[in-house]
Order: sequence, then structure tokens, then C-alpha cells
Amino acid sequence: MVNEFPQALTIAGSDSDGSAGMQADLHTFFVRKTYGTSVITACVAGNSYGIHDSVTMPERFINQEFKDLADDFKIKAAKTGMLDDTNMIKLVVENYKKYDFGPLVVDPVIVTKHGNMLLKEDALATLIEKLVPLATVITPNFYEAEKLTNKEIKSDKDIKQAAQALIKMGAKNVIIKGKHIAGETKQVKDYVLLESGKDFWIDGPYYDTTHKNGTGDSLSAAITAEIAKGTSIEDSIRIADDYVDKAIKNGIEVGHKFGPINHWAE
Repeated sequence: MVNEFPQALTIAGSDSDGSAGMQADLHTFFVRKTYGTSVITACVAGNSYGIHDSVTMPERFINQEFKDLADDFKIKAAKTGMLDDTNMIKLVVENYKKYDFGPLVVDPVIVTKHGNMLLKEDALATLIEKLVPLATVITPNFYEAEKLTNKEIKSDKDIKQAAQALIKMGAKNVIIKGKHIAGETKQVKDYVLLESGKDFWIDGPYYDTTHKNGTGDSLSAAITAEIAKGTSIEDSIRIADDYVDKAIKNGIEVGHKFGPINHWAE
């Protein structure tokens, strides 16, 4: 039957080296056996050494991408990636509300796992007000959870309180990714709080490698893919976390410096 194969959508920027952004999402959709579609919000020129240029797609083009996908495909779940300013966040929210693309996984790309800012400060309030309440699942890293809740996290209790705060902001389910400090971290703990009130920790080893680009993108994309296939939210999160763990553990040597994870690891 037409359109019965699981279909998922990534709303994100294109990363020319393939390690993160839309490319990492589409790699993940493919491996998780979903058909991947995309709304490109920006294009980034870069490689394993760094980002060297970027352009933002015109508003009319982004609107057309949304319309064309809605006119033809039966998208069962969607996710957002990096939306770099207030206008882009508002535009994406407007289009997501206009069309039926299923549950939304929000990867709030604000701060890197090393604490470097990616989102413009004036756009943070817009993200909290407009995008967070649409999240079926929100997937902040440790530093992003601090930014979203405006509170310093020093303990497991603080992480739980941050997750509760995100639920109060409107997100239905939360996974806060644990802090990674090279040379110090031995174990990584991710905290999950579900809409039902159930919560749990997912523990795993820390892998000391420079090939970790796209881990956040791939985690949120794997959750999206599983939701598109009809998997429960809890199982989607557990499957995605395990998938990314294996992708980091069993790396591939691509690029000279900061490389990608291995999306095909088993």
C-alpha cells in the first residue's frame, strides 16, 4: 500500500562532512529502517578540522520544503536539529503546527558537550517558549539542561529537578544526556523522565575517542525513527541509547581530527 513504509523527517542543517546535522540524521534513519525525509534549514561548509562557512536557507524555500513533504508523504515522526536564531525557530514551529508530521523529538542544539555555545542567546527564550512545548521527547545534553532551566547542575538530584522543570515547560518526555569530561569521566549516566512519571537512569562506559561527532543528532534521530515505526517512547529511548553507545564504541576512521561515529556498528 502507498505510504505504509515508516517515514521520518529531520528539520536541520546540512553538514558537508557528513558527521553531524541532517546527514547524521539520515544515516540513522536508514540504519533504523525508516525512510528519511528532510527540511534543510541551513548548509554548513566544514570538515573534521572545523566549520568554515555557512548559509541559511530562504524562508520561502523552507516553507516550500514543508509543503511538498506534506503533499506527498505520510511522515510518522519528526525531529529538529540546530535552529540558529529566533526567526528560524518561529518559522519551523509555524510549519510544524500547520502540517501533520507526527510526534516531535526536539534536540535543543544550544551548547556542545564541551560547553561551547551554538545558539544565539536571544533565541533561547524563543526556543523555550515556542519549541519546547511541542516536544514529545526532548534530548538536551548536560549543559543544555542547565541553559534551559537556568540552574546549575551539580548532582543527580539536580538532574532530576531539571527534567521535572522541562516537563513543566511543556515537554512530554525527557532524556538528559550525562556530562562528558575527557580524562575524568569513566561512566556516562543519562536520565530519563517519562510523561507517566516513570523515571530511570541509563548507564554506560565513557569512550575516550575524538570520533564522537553527531552523537546527539544520532540519538534524537534514532528515537524519531523508532517512534515512526510505532515503538513505545520508553523503548525508543532505550534502543536509541544502545545504538549510539555501539556506534561510539565501534568507531570508524574517517577524517583527520574530530570524526563521526559508526552508524553501522552492531
